[in-house]
Amino acid sequence: MKFDKIILGVFFIALFTLSLIGSSFIVINSISKDKIFPQTFIDGADVGLLTKEEATNLLLKKYPALDEAIIEVVYKDQKIATFSGTQLSLSRNINEKVDQAFLIGRSTHFPSQVTQQLNAIIRLQKYNFTTSVDYLKEEVENFVIYAQDTYDKEPQNALFDFQNNKVLSFQIDRPGLKIKSEEFVKNFEKSLTKISFKNKLATVELLDEIIEAEVKLSDVNSLGIRELIGEGKSNYTGSIPNRIHNLKLSGAKFHGVIVHKGDIFSFNNIVGEISSRTGYRPAYIIQNGRTVLGDGGGVCQVSTTIFRAALNTGLPIISRKAHGYRVSYYENDSEPGLDATVFSPSVDLQFENNTPTAILIQLQVDEGKKEMSYKFYGQKDGRSVNISPVTVWDVSAPPAPHYQDDPTLPNGVVKQVDWSAWGAKAKFEYKVTSNEGTLMIDEMFYSNYRPWRAVFLKGTGSL
Repeated sequence: MKFDKIILGVFFIALFTLSLIGSSFIVINSISKDKIFPQTFIDGADVGLLTKEEATNLLLKKYPALDEAIIEVVYKDQKIATFSGTQLSLSRNINEKVDQAFLIGRSTHFPSQVTQQLNAIIRLQKYNFTTSVDYLKEEVENFVIYAQDTYDKEPQNALFDFQNNKVLSFQIDRPGLKIKSEEFVKNFEKSLTKISFKNKLATVELLDEIIEAEVKLSDVNSLGIRELIGEGKSNYTGSIPNRIHNLKLSGAKFHGVIVHKGDIFSFNNIVGEISSRTGYRPAYIIQNGRTVLGDGGGVCQVSTTIFRAALNTGLPIISRKAHGYRVSYYENDSEPGLDATVFSPSVDLQFENNTPTAILIQLQVDEGKKEMSYKFYGQKDGRSVNISPVTVWDVSAPPAPHYQDDPTLPNGVVKQVDWSAWGAKAKFEYKVTSNEGTLMIDEMFYSNYRPWRAVFLKGTGSL
């Protein structure tokens, strides 16, 4: 009897609940006849019990007109492109999301319809919709193609063709670069959703990734050469054509030279004979206290550049001699005192290769900048180089110009054959420290430049 009462009680409770729910369904459908069901949100905004028009207006107030938006693209901290909302035909799919929200509780699938309406009554779940920004994808795709064409670089494999103690073909390995195109498009689309009334400017960063070369320099030679270890430069602005010819001719003799570990480099041994027979042209040289035209003028531009490269690499300098007077070319890009003259067989430039491996010498000439450079390739051992600023003293003015009669020139003609230069003494300290902190080299380089007078030839011949 007691059990029957319990069953009857449960029945009445269930019946009451069903009737309550049924009444709620009727009420909620009546209330939401032309409105979005409760518990429905678009971009965090509650659009429940709003008509489609009201929901649309609510979202339009939340977002600015997208044609006023500006999207900037930045690559390596530099702005490289700007898009306007108008250019991209930007539009937010508000109407689409409002239509989707309105379908909650109105599904043609009856079980889903009941579940959604029941949820609206007892508030167990929220239905969230997120708008997105539509744009003219062609504009962004064209930019991605441009970025790839501009910034993508294929990796460069190393080359090393070594014959008769000279490298004939050389190319250091270089990593490539690849723009992260897919990631850029995703970030671009994400940036569009952040545009608001307060911030109509969006910034998107273009990222890249390194692509390593398949063949490294260390893989293609057995000499241990693997990286750049030092470089020297000089500027030859103001040189006459014959001097430029000579410095290129002599400079090429050192391109590809290998200095083995422990060997002494000798400039004169490599450059060989300097004369018209070996292709050199007349250019100004210092001879017997005069600046005169002679075969090979300009070769000292090469020895000076190699001297600077050896210093910057931290190599012991065995033999170096400064010029007798200050040559303007060597102060185009340097303080005085960083030059080295050569004159076979007595005056030579020599240095020792005390690095862990052989050294490869490579020449580079930039005709536009009037600059030549030598790069030394080998293997770093952690040594550090310190070259002090140059100290200049005992500066003296050039003597008065000297005019010399020349009967080979017509009377009244004056021709300058030597140029004035200020005299001075110069010095700099050269220190090289090992990776362990041991002082390997501590040397002072001195230069004593005599004052130089201008010389003019004065014609005394007949007209």
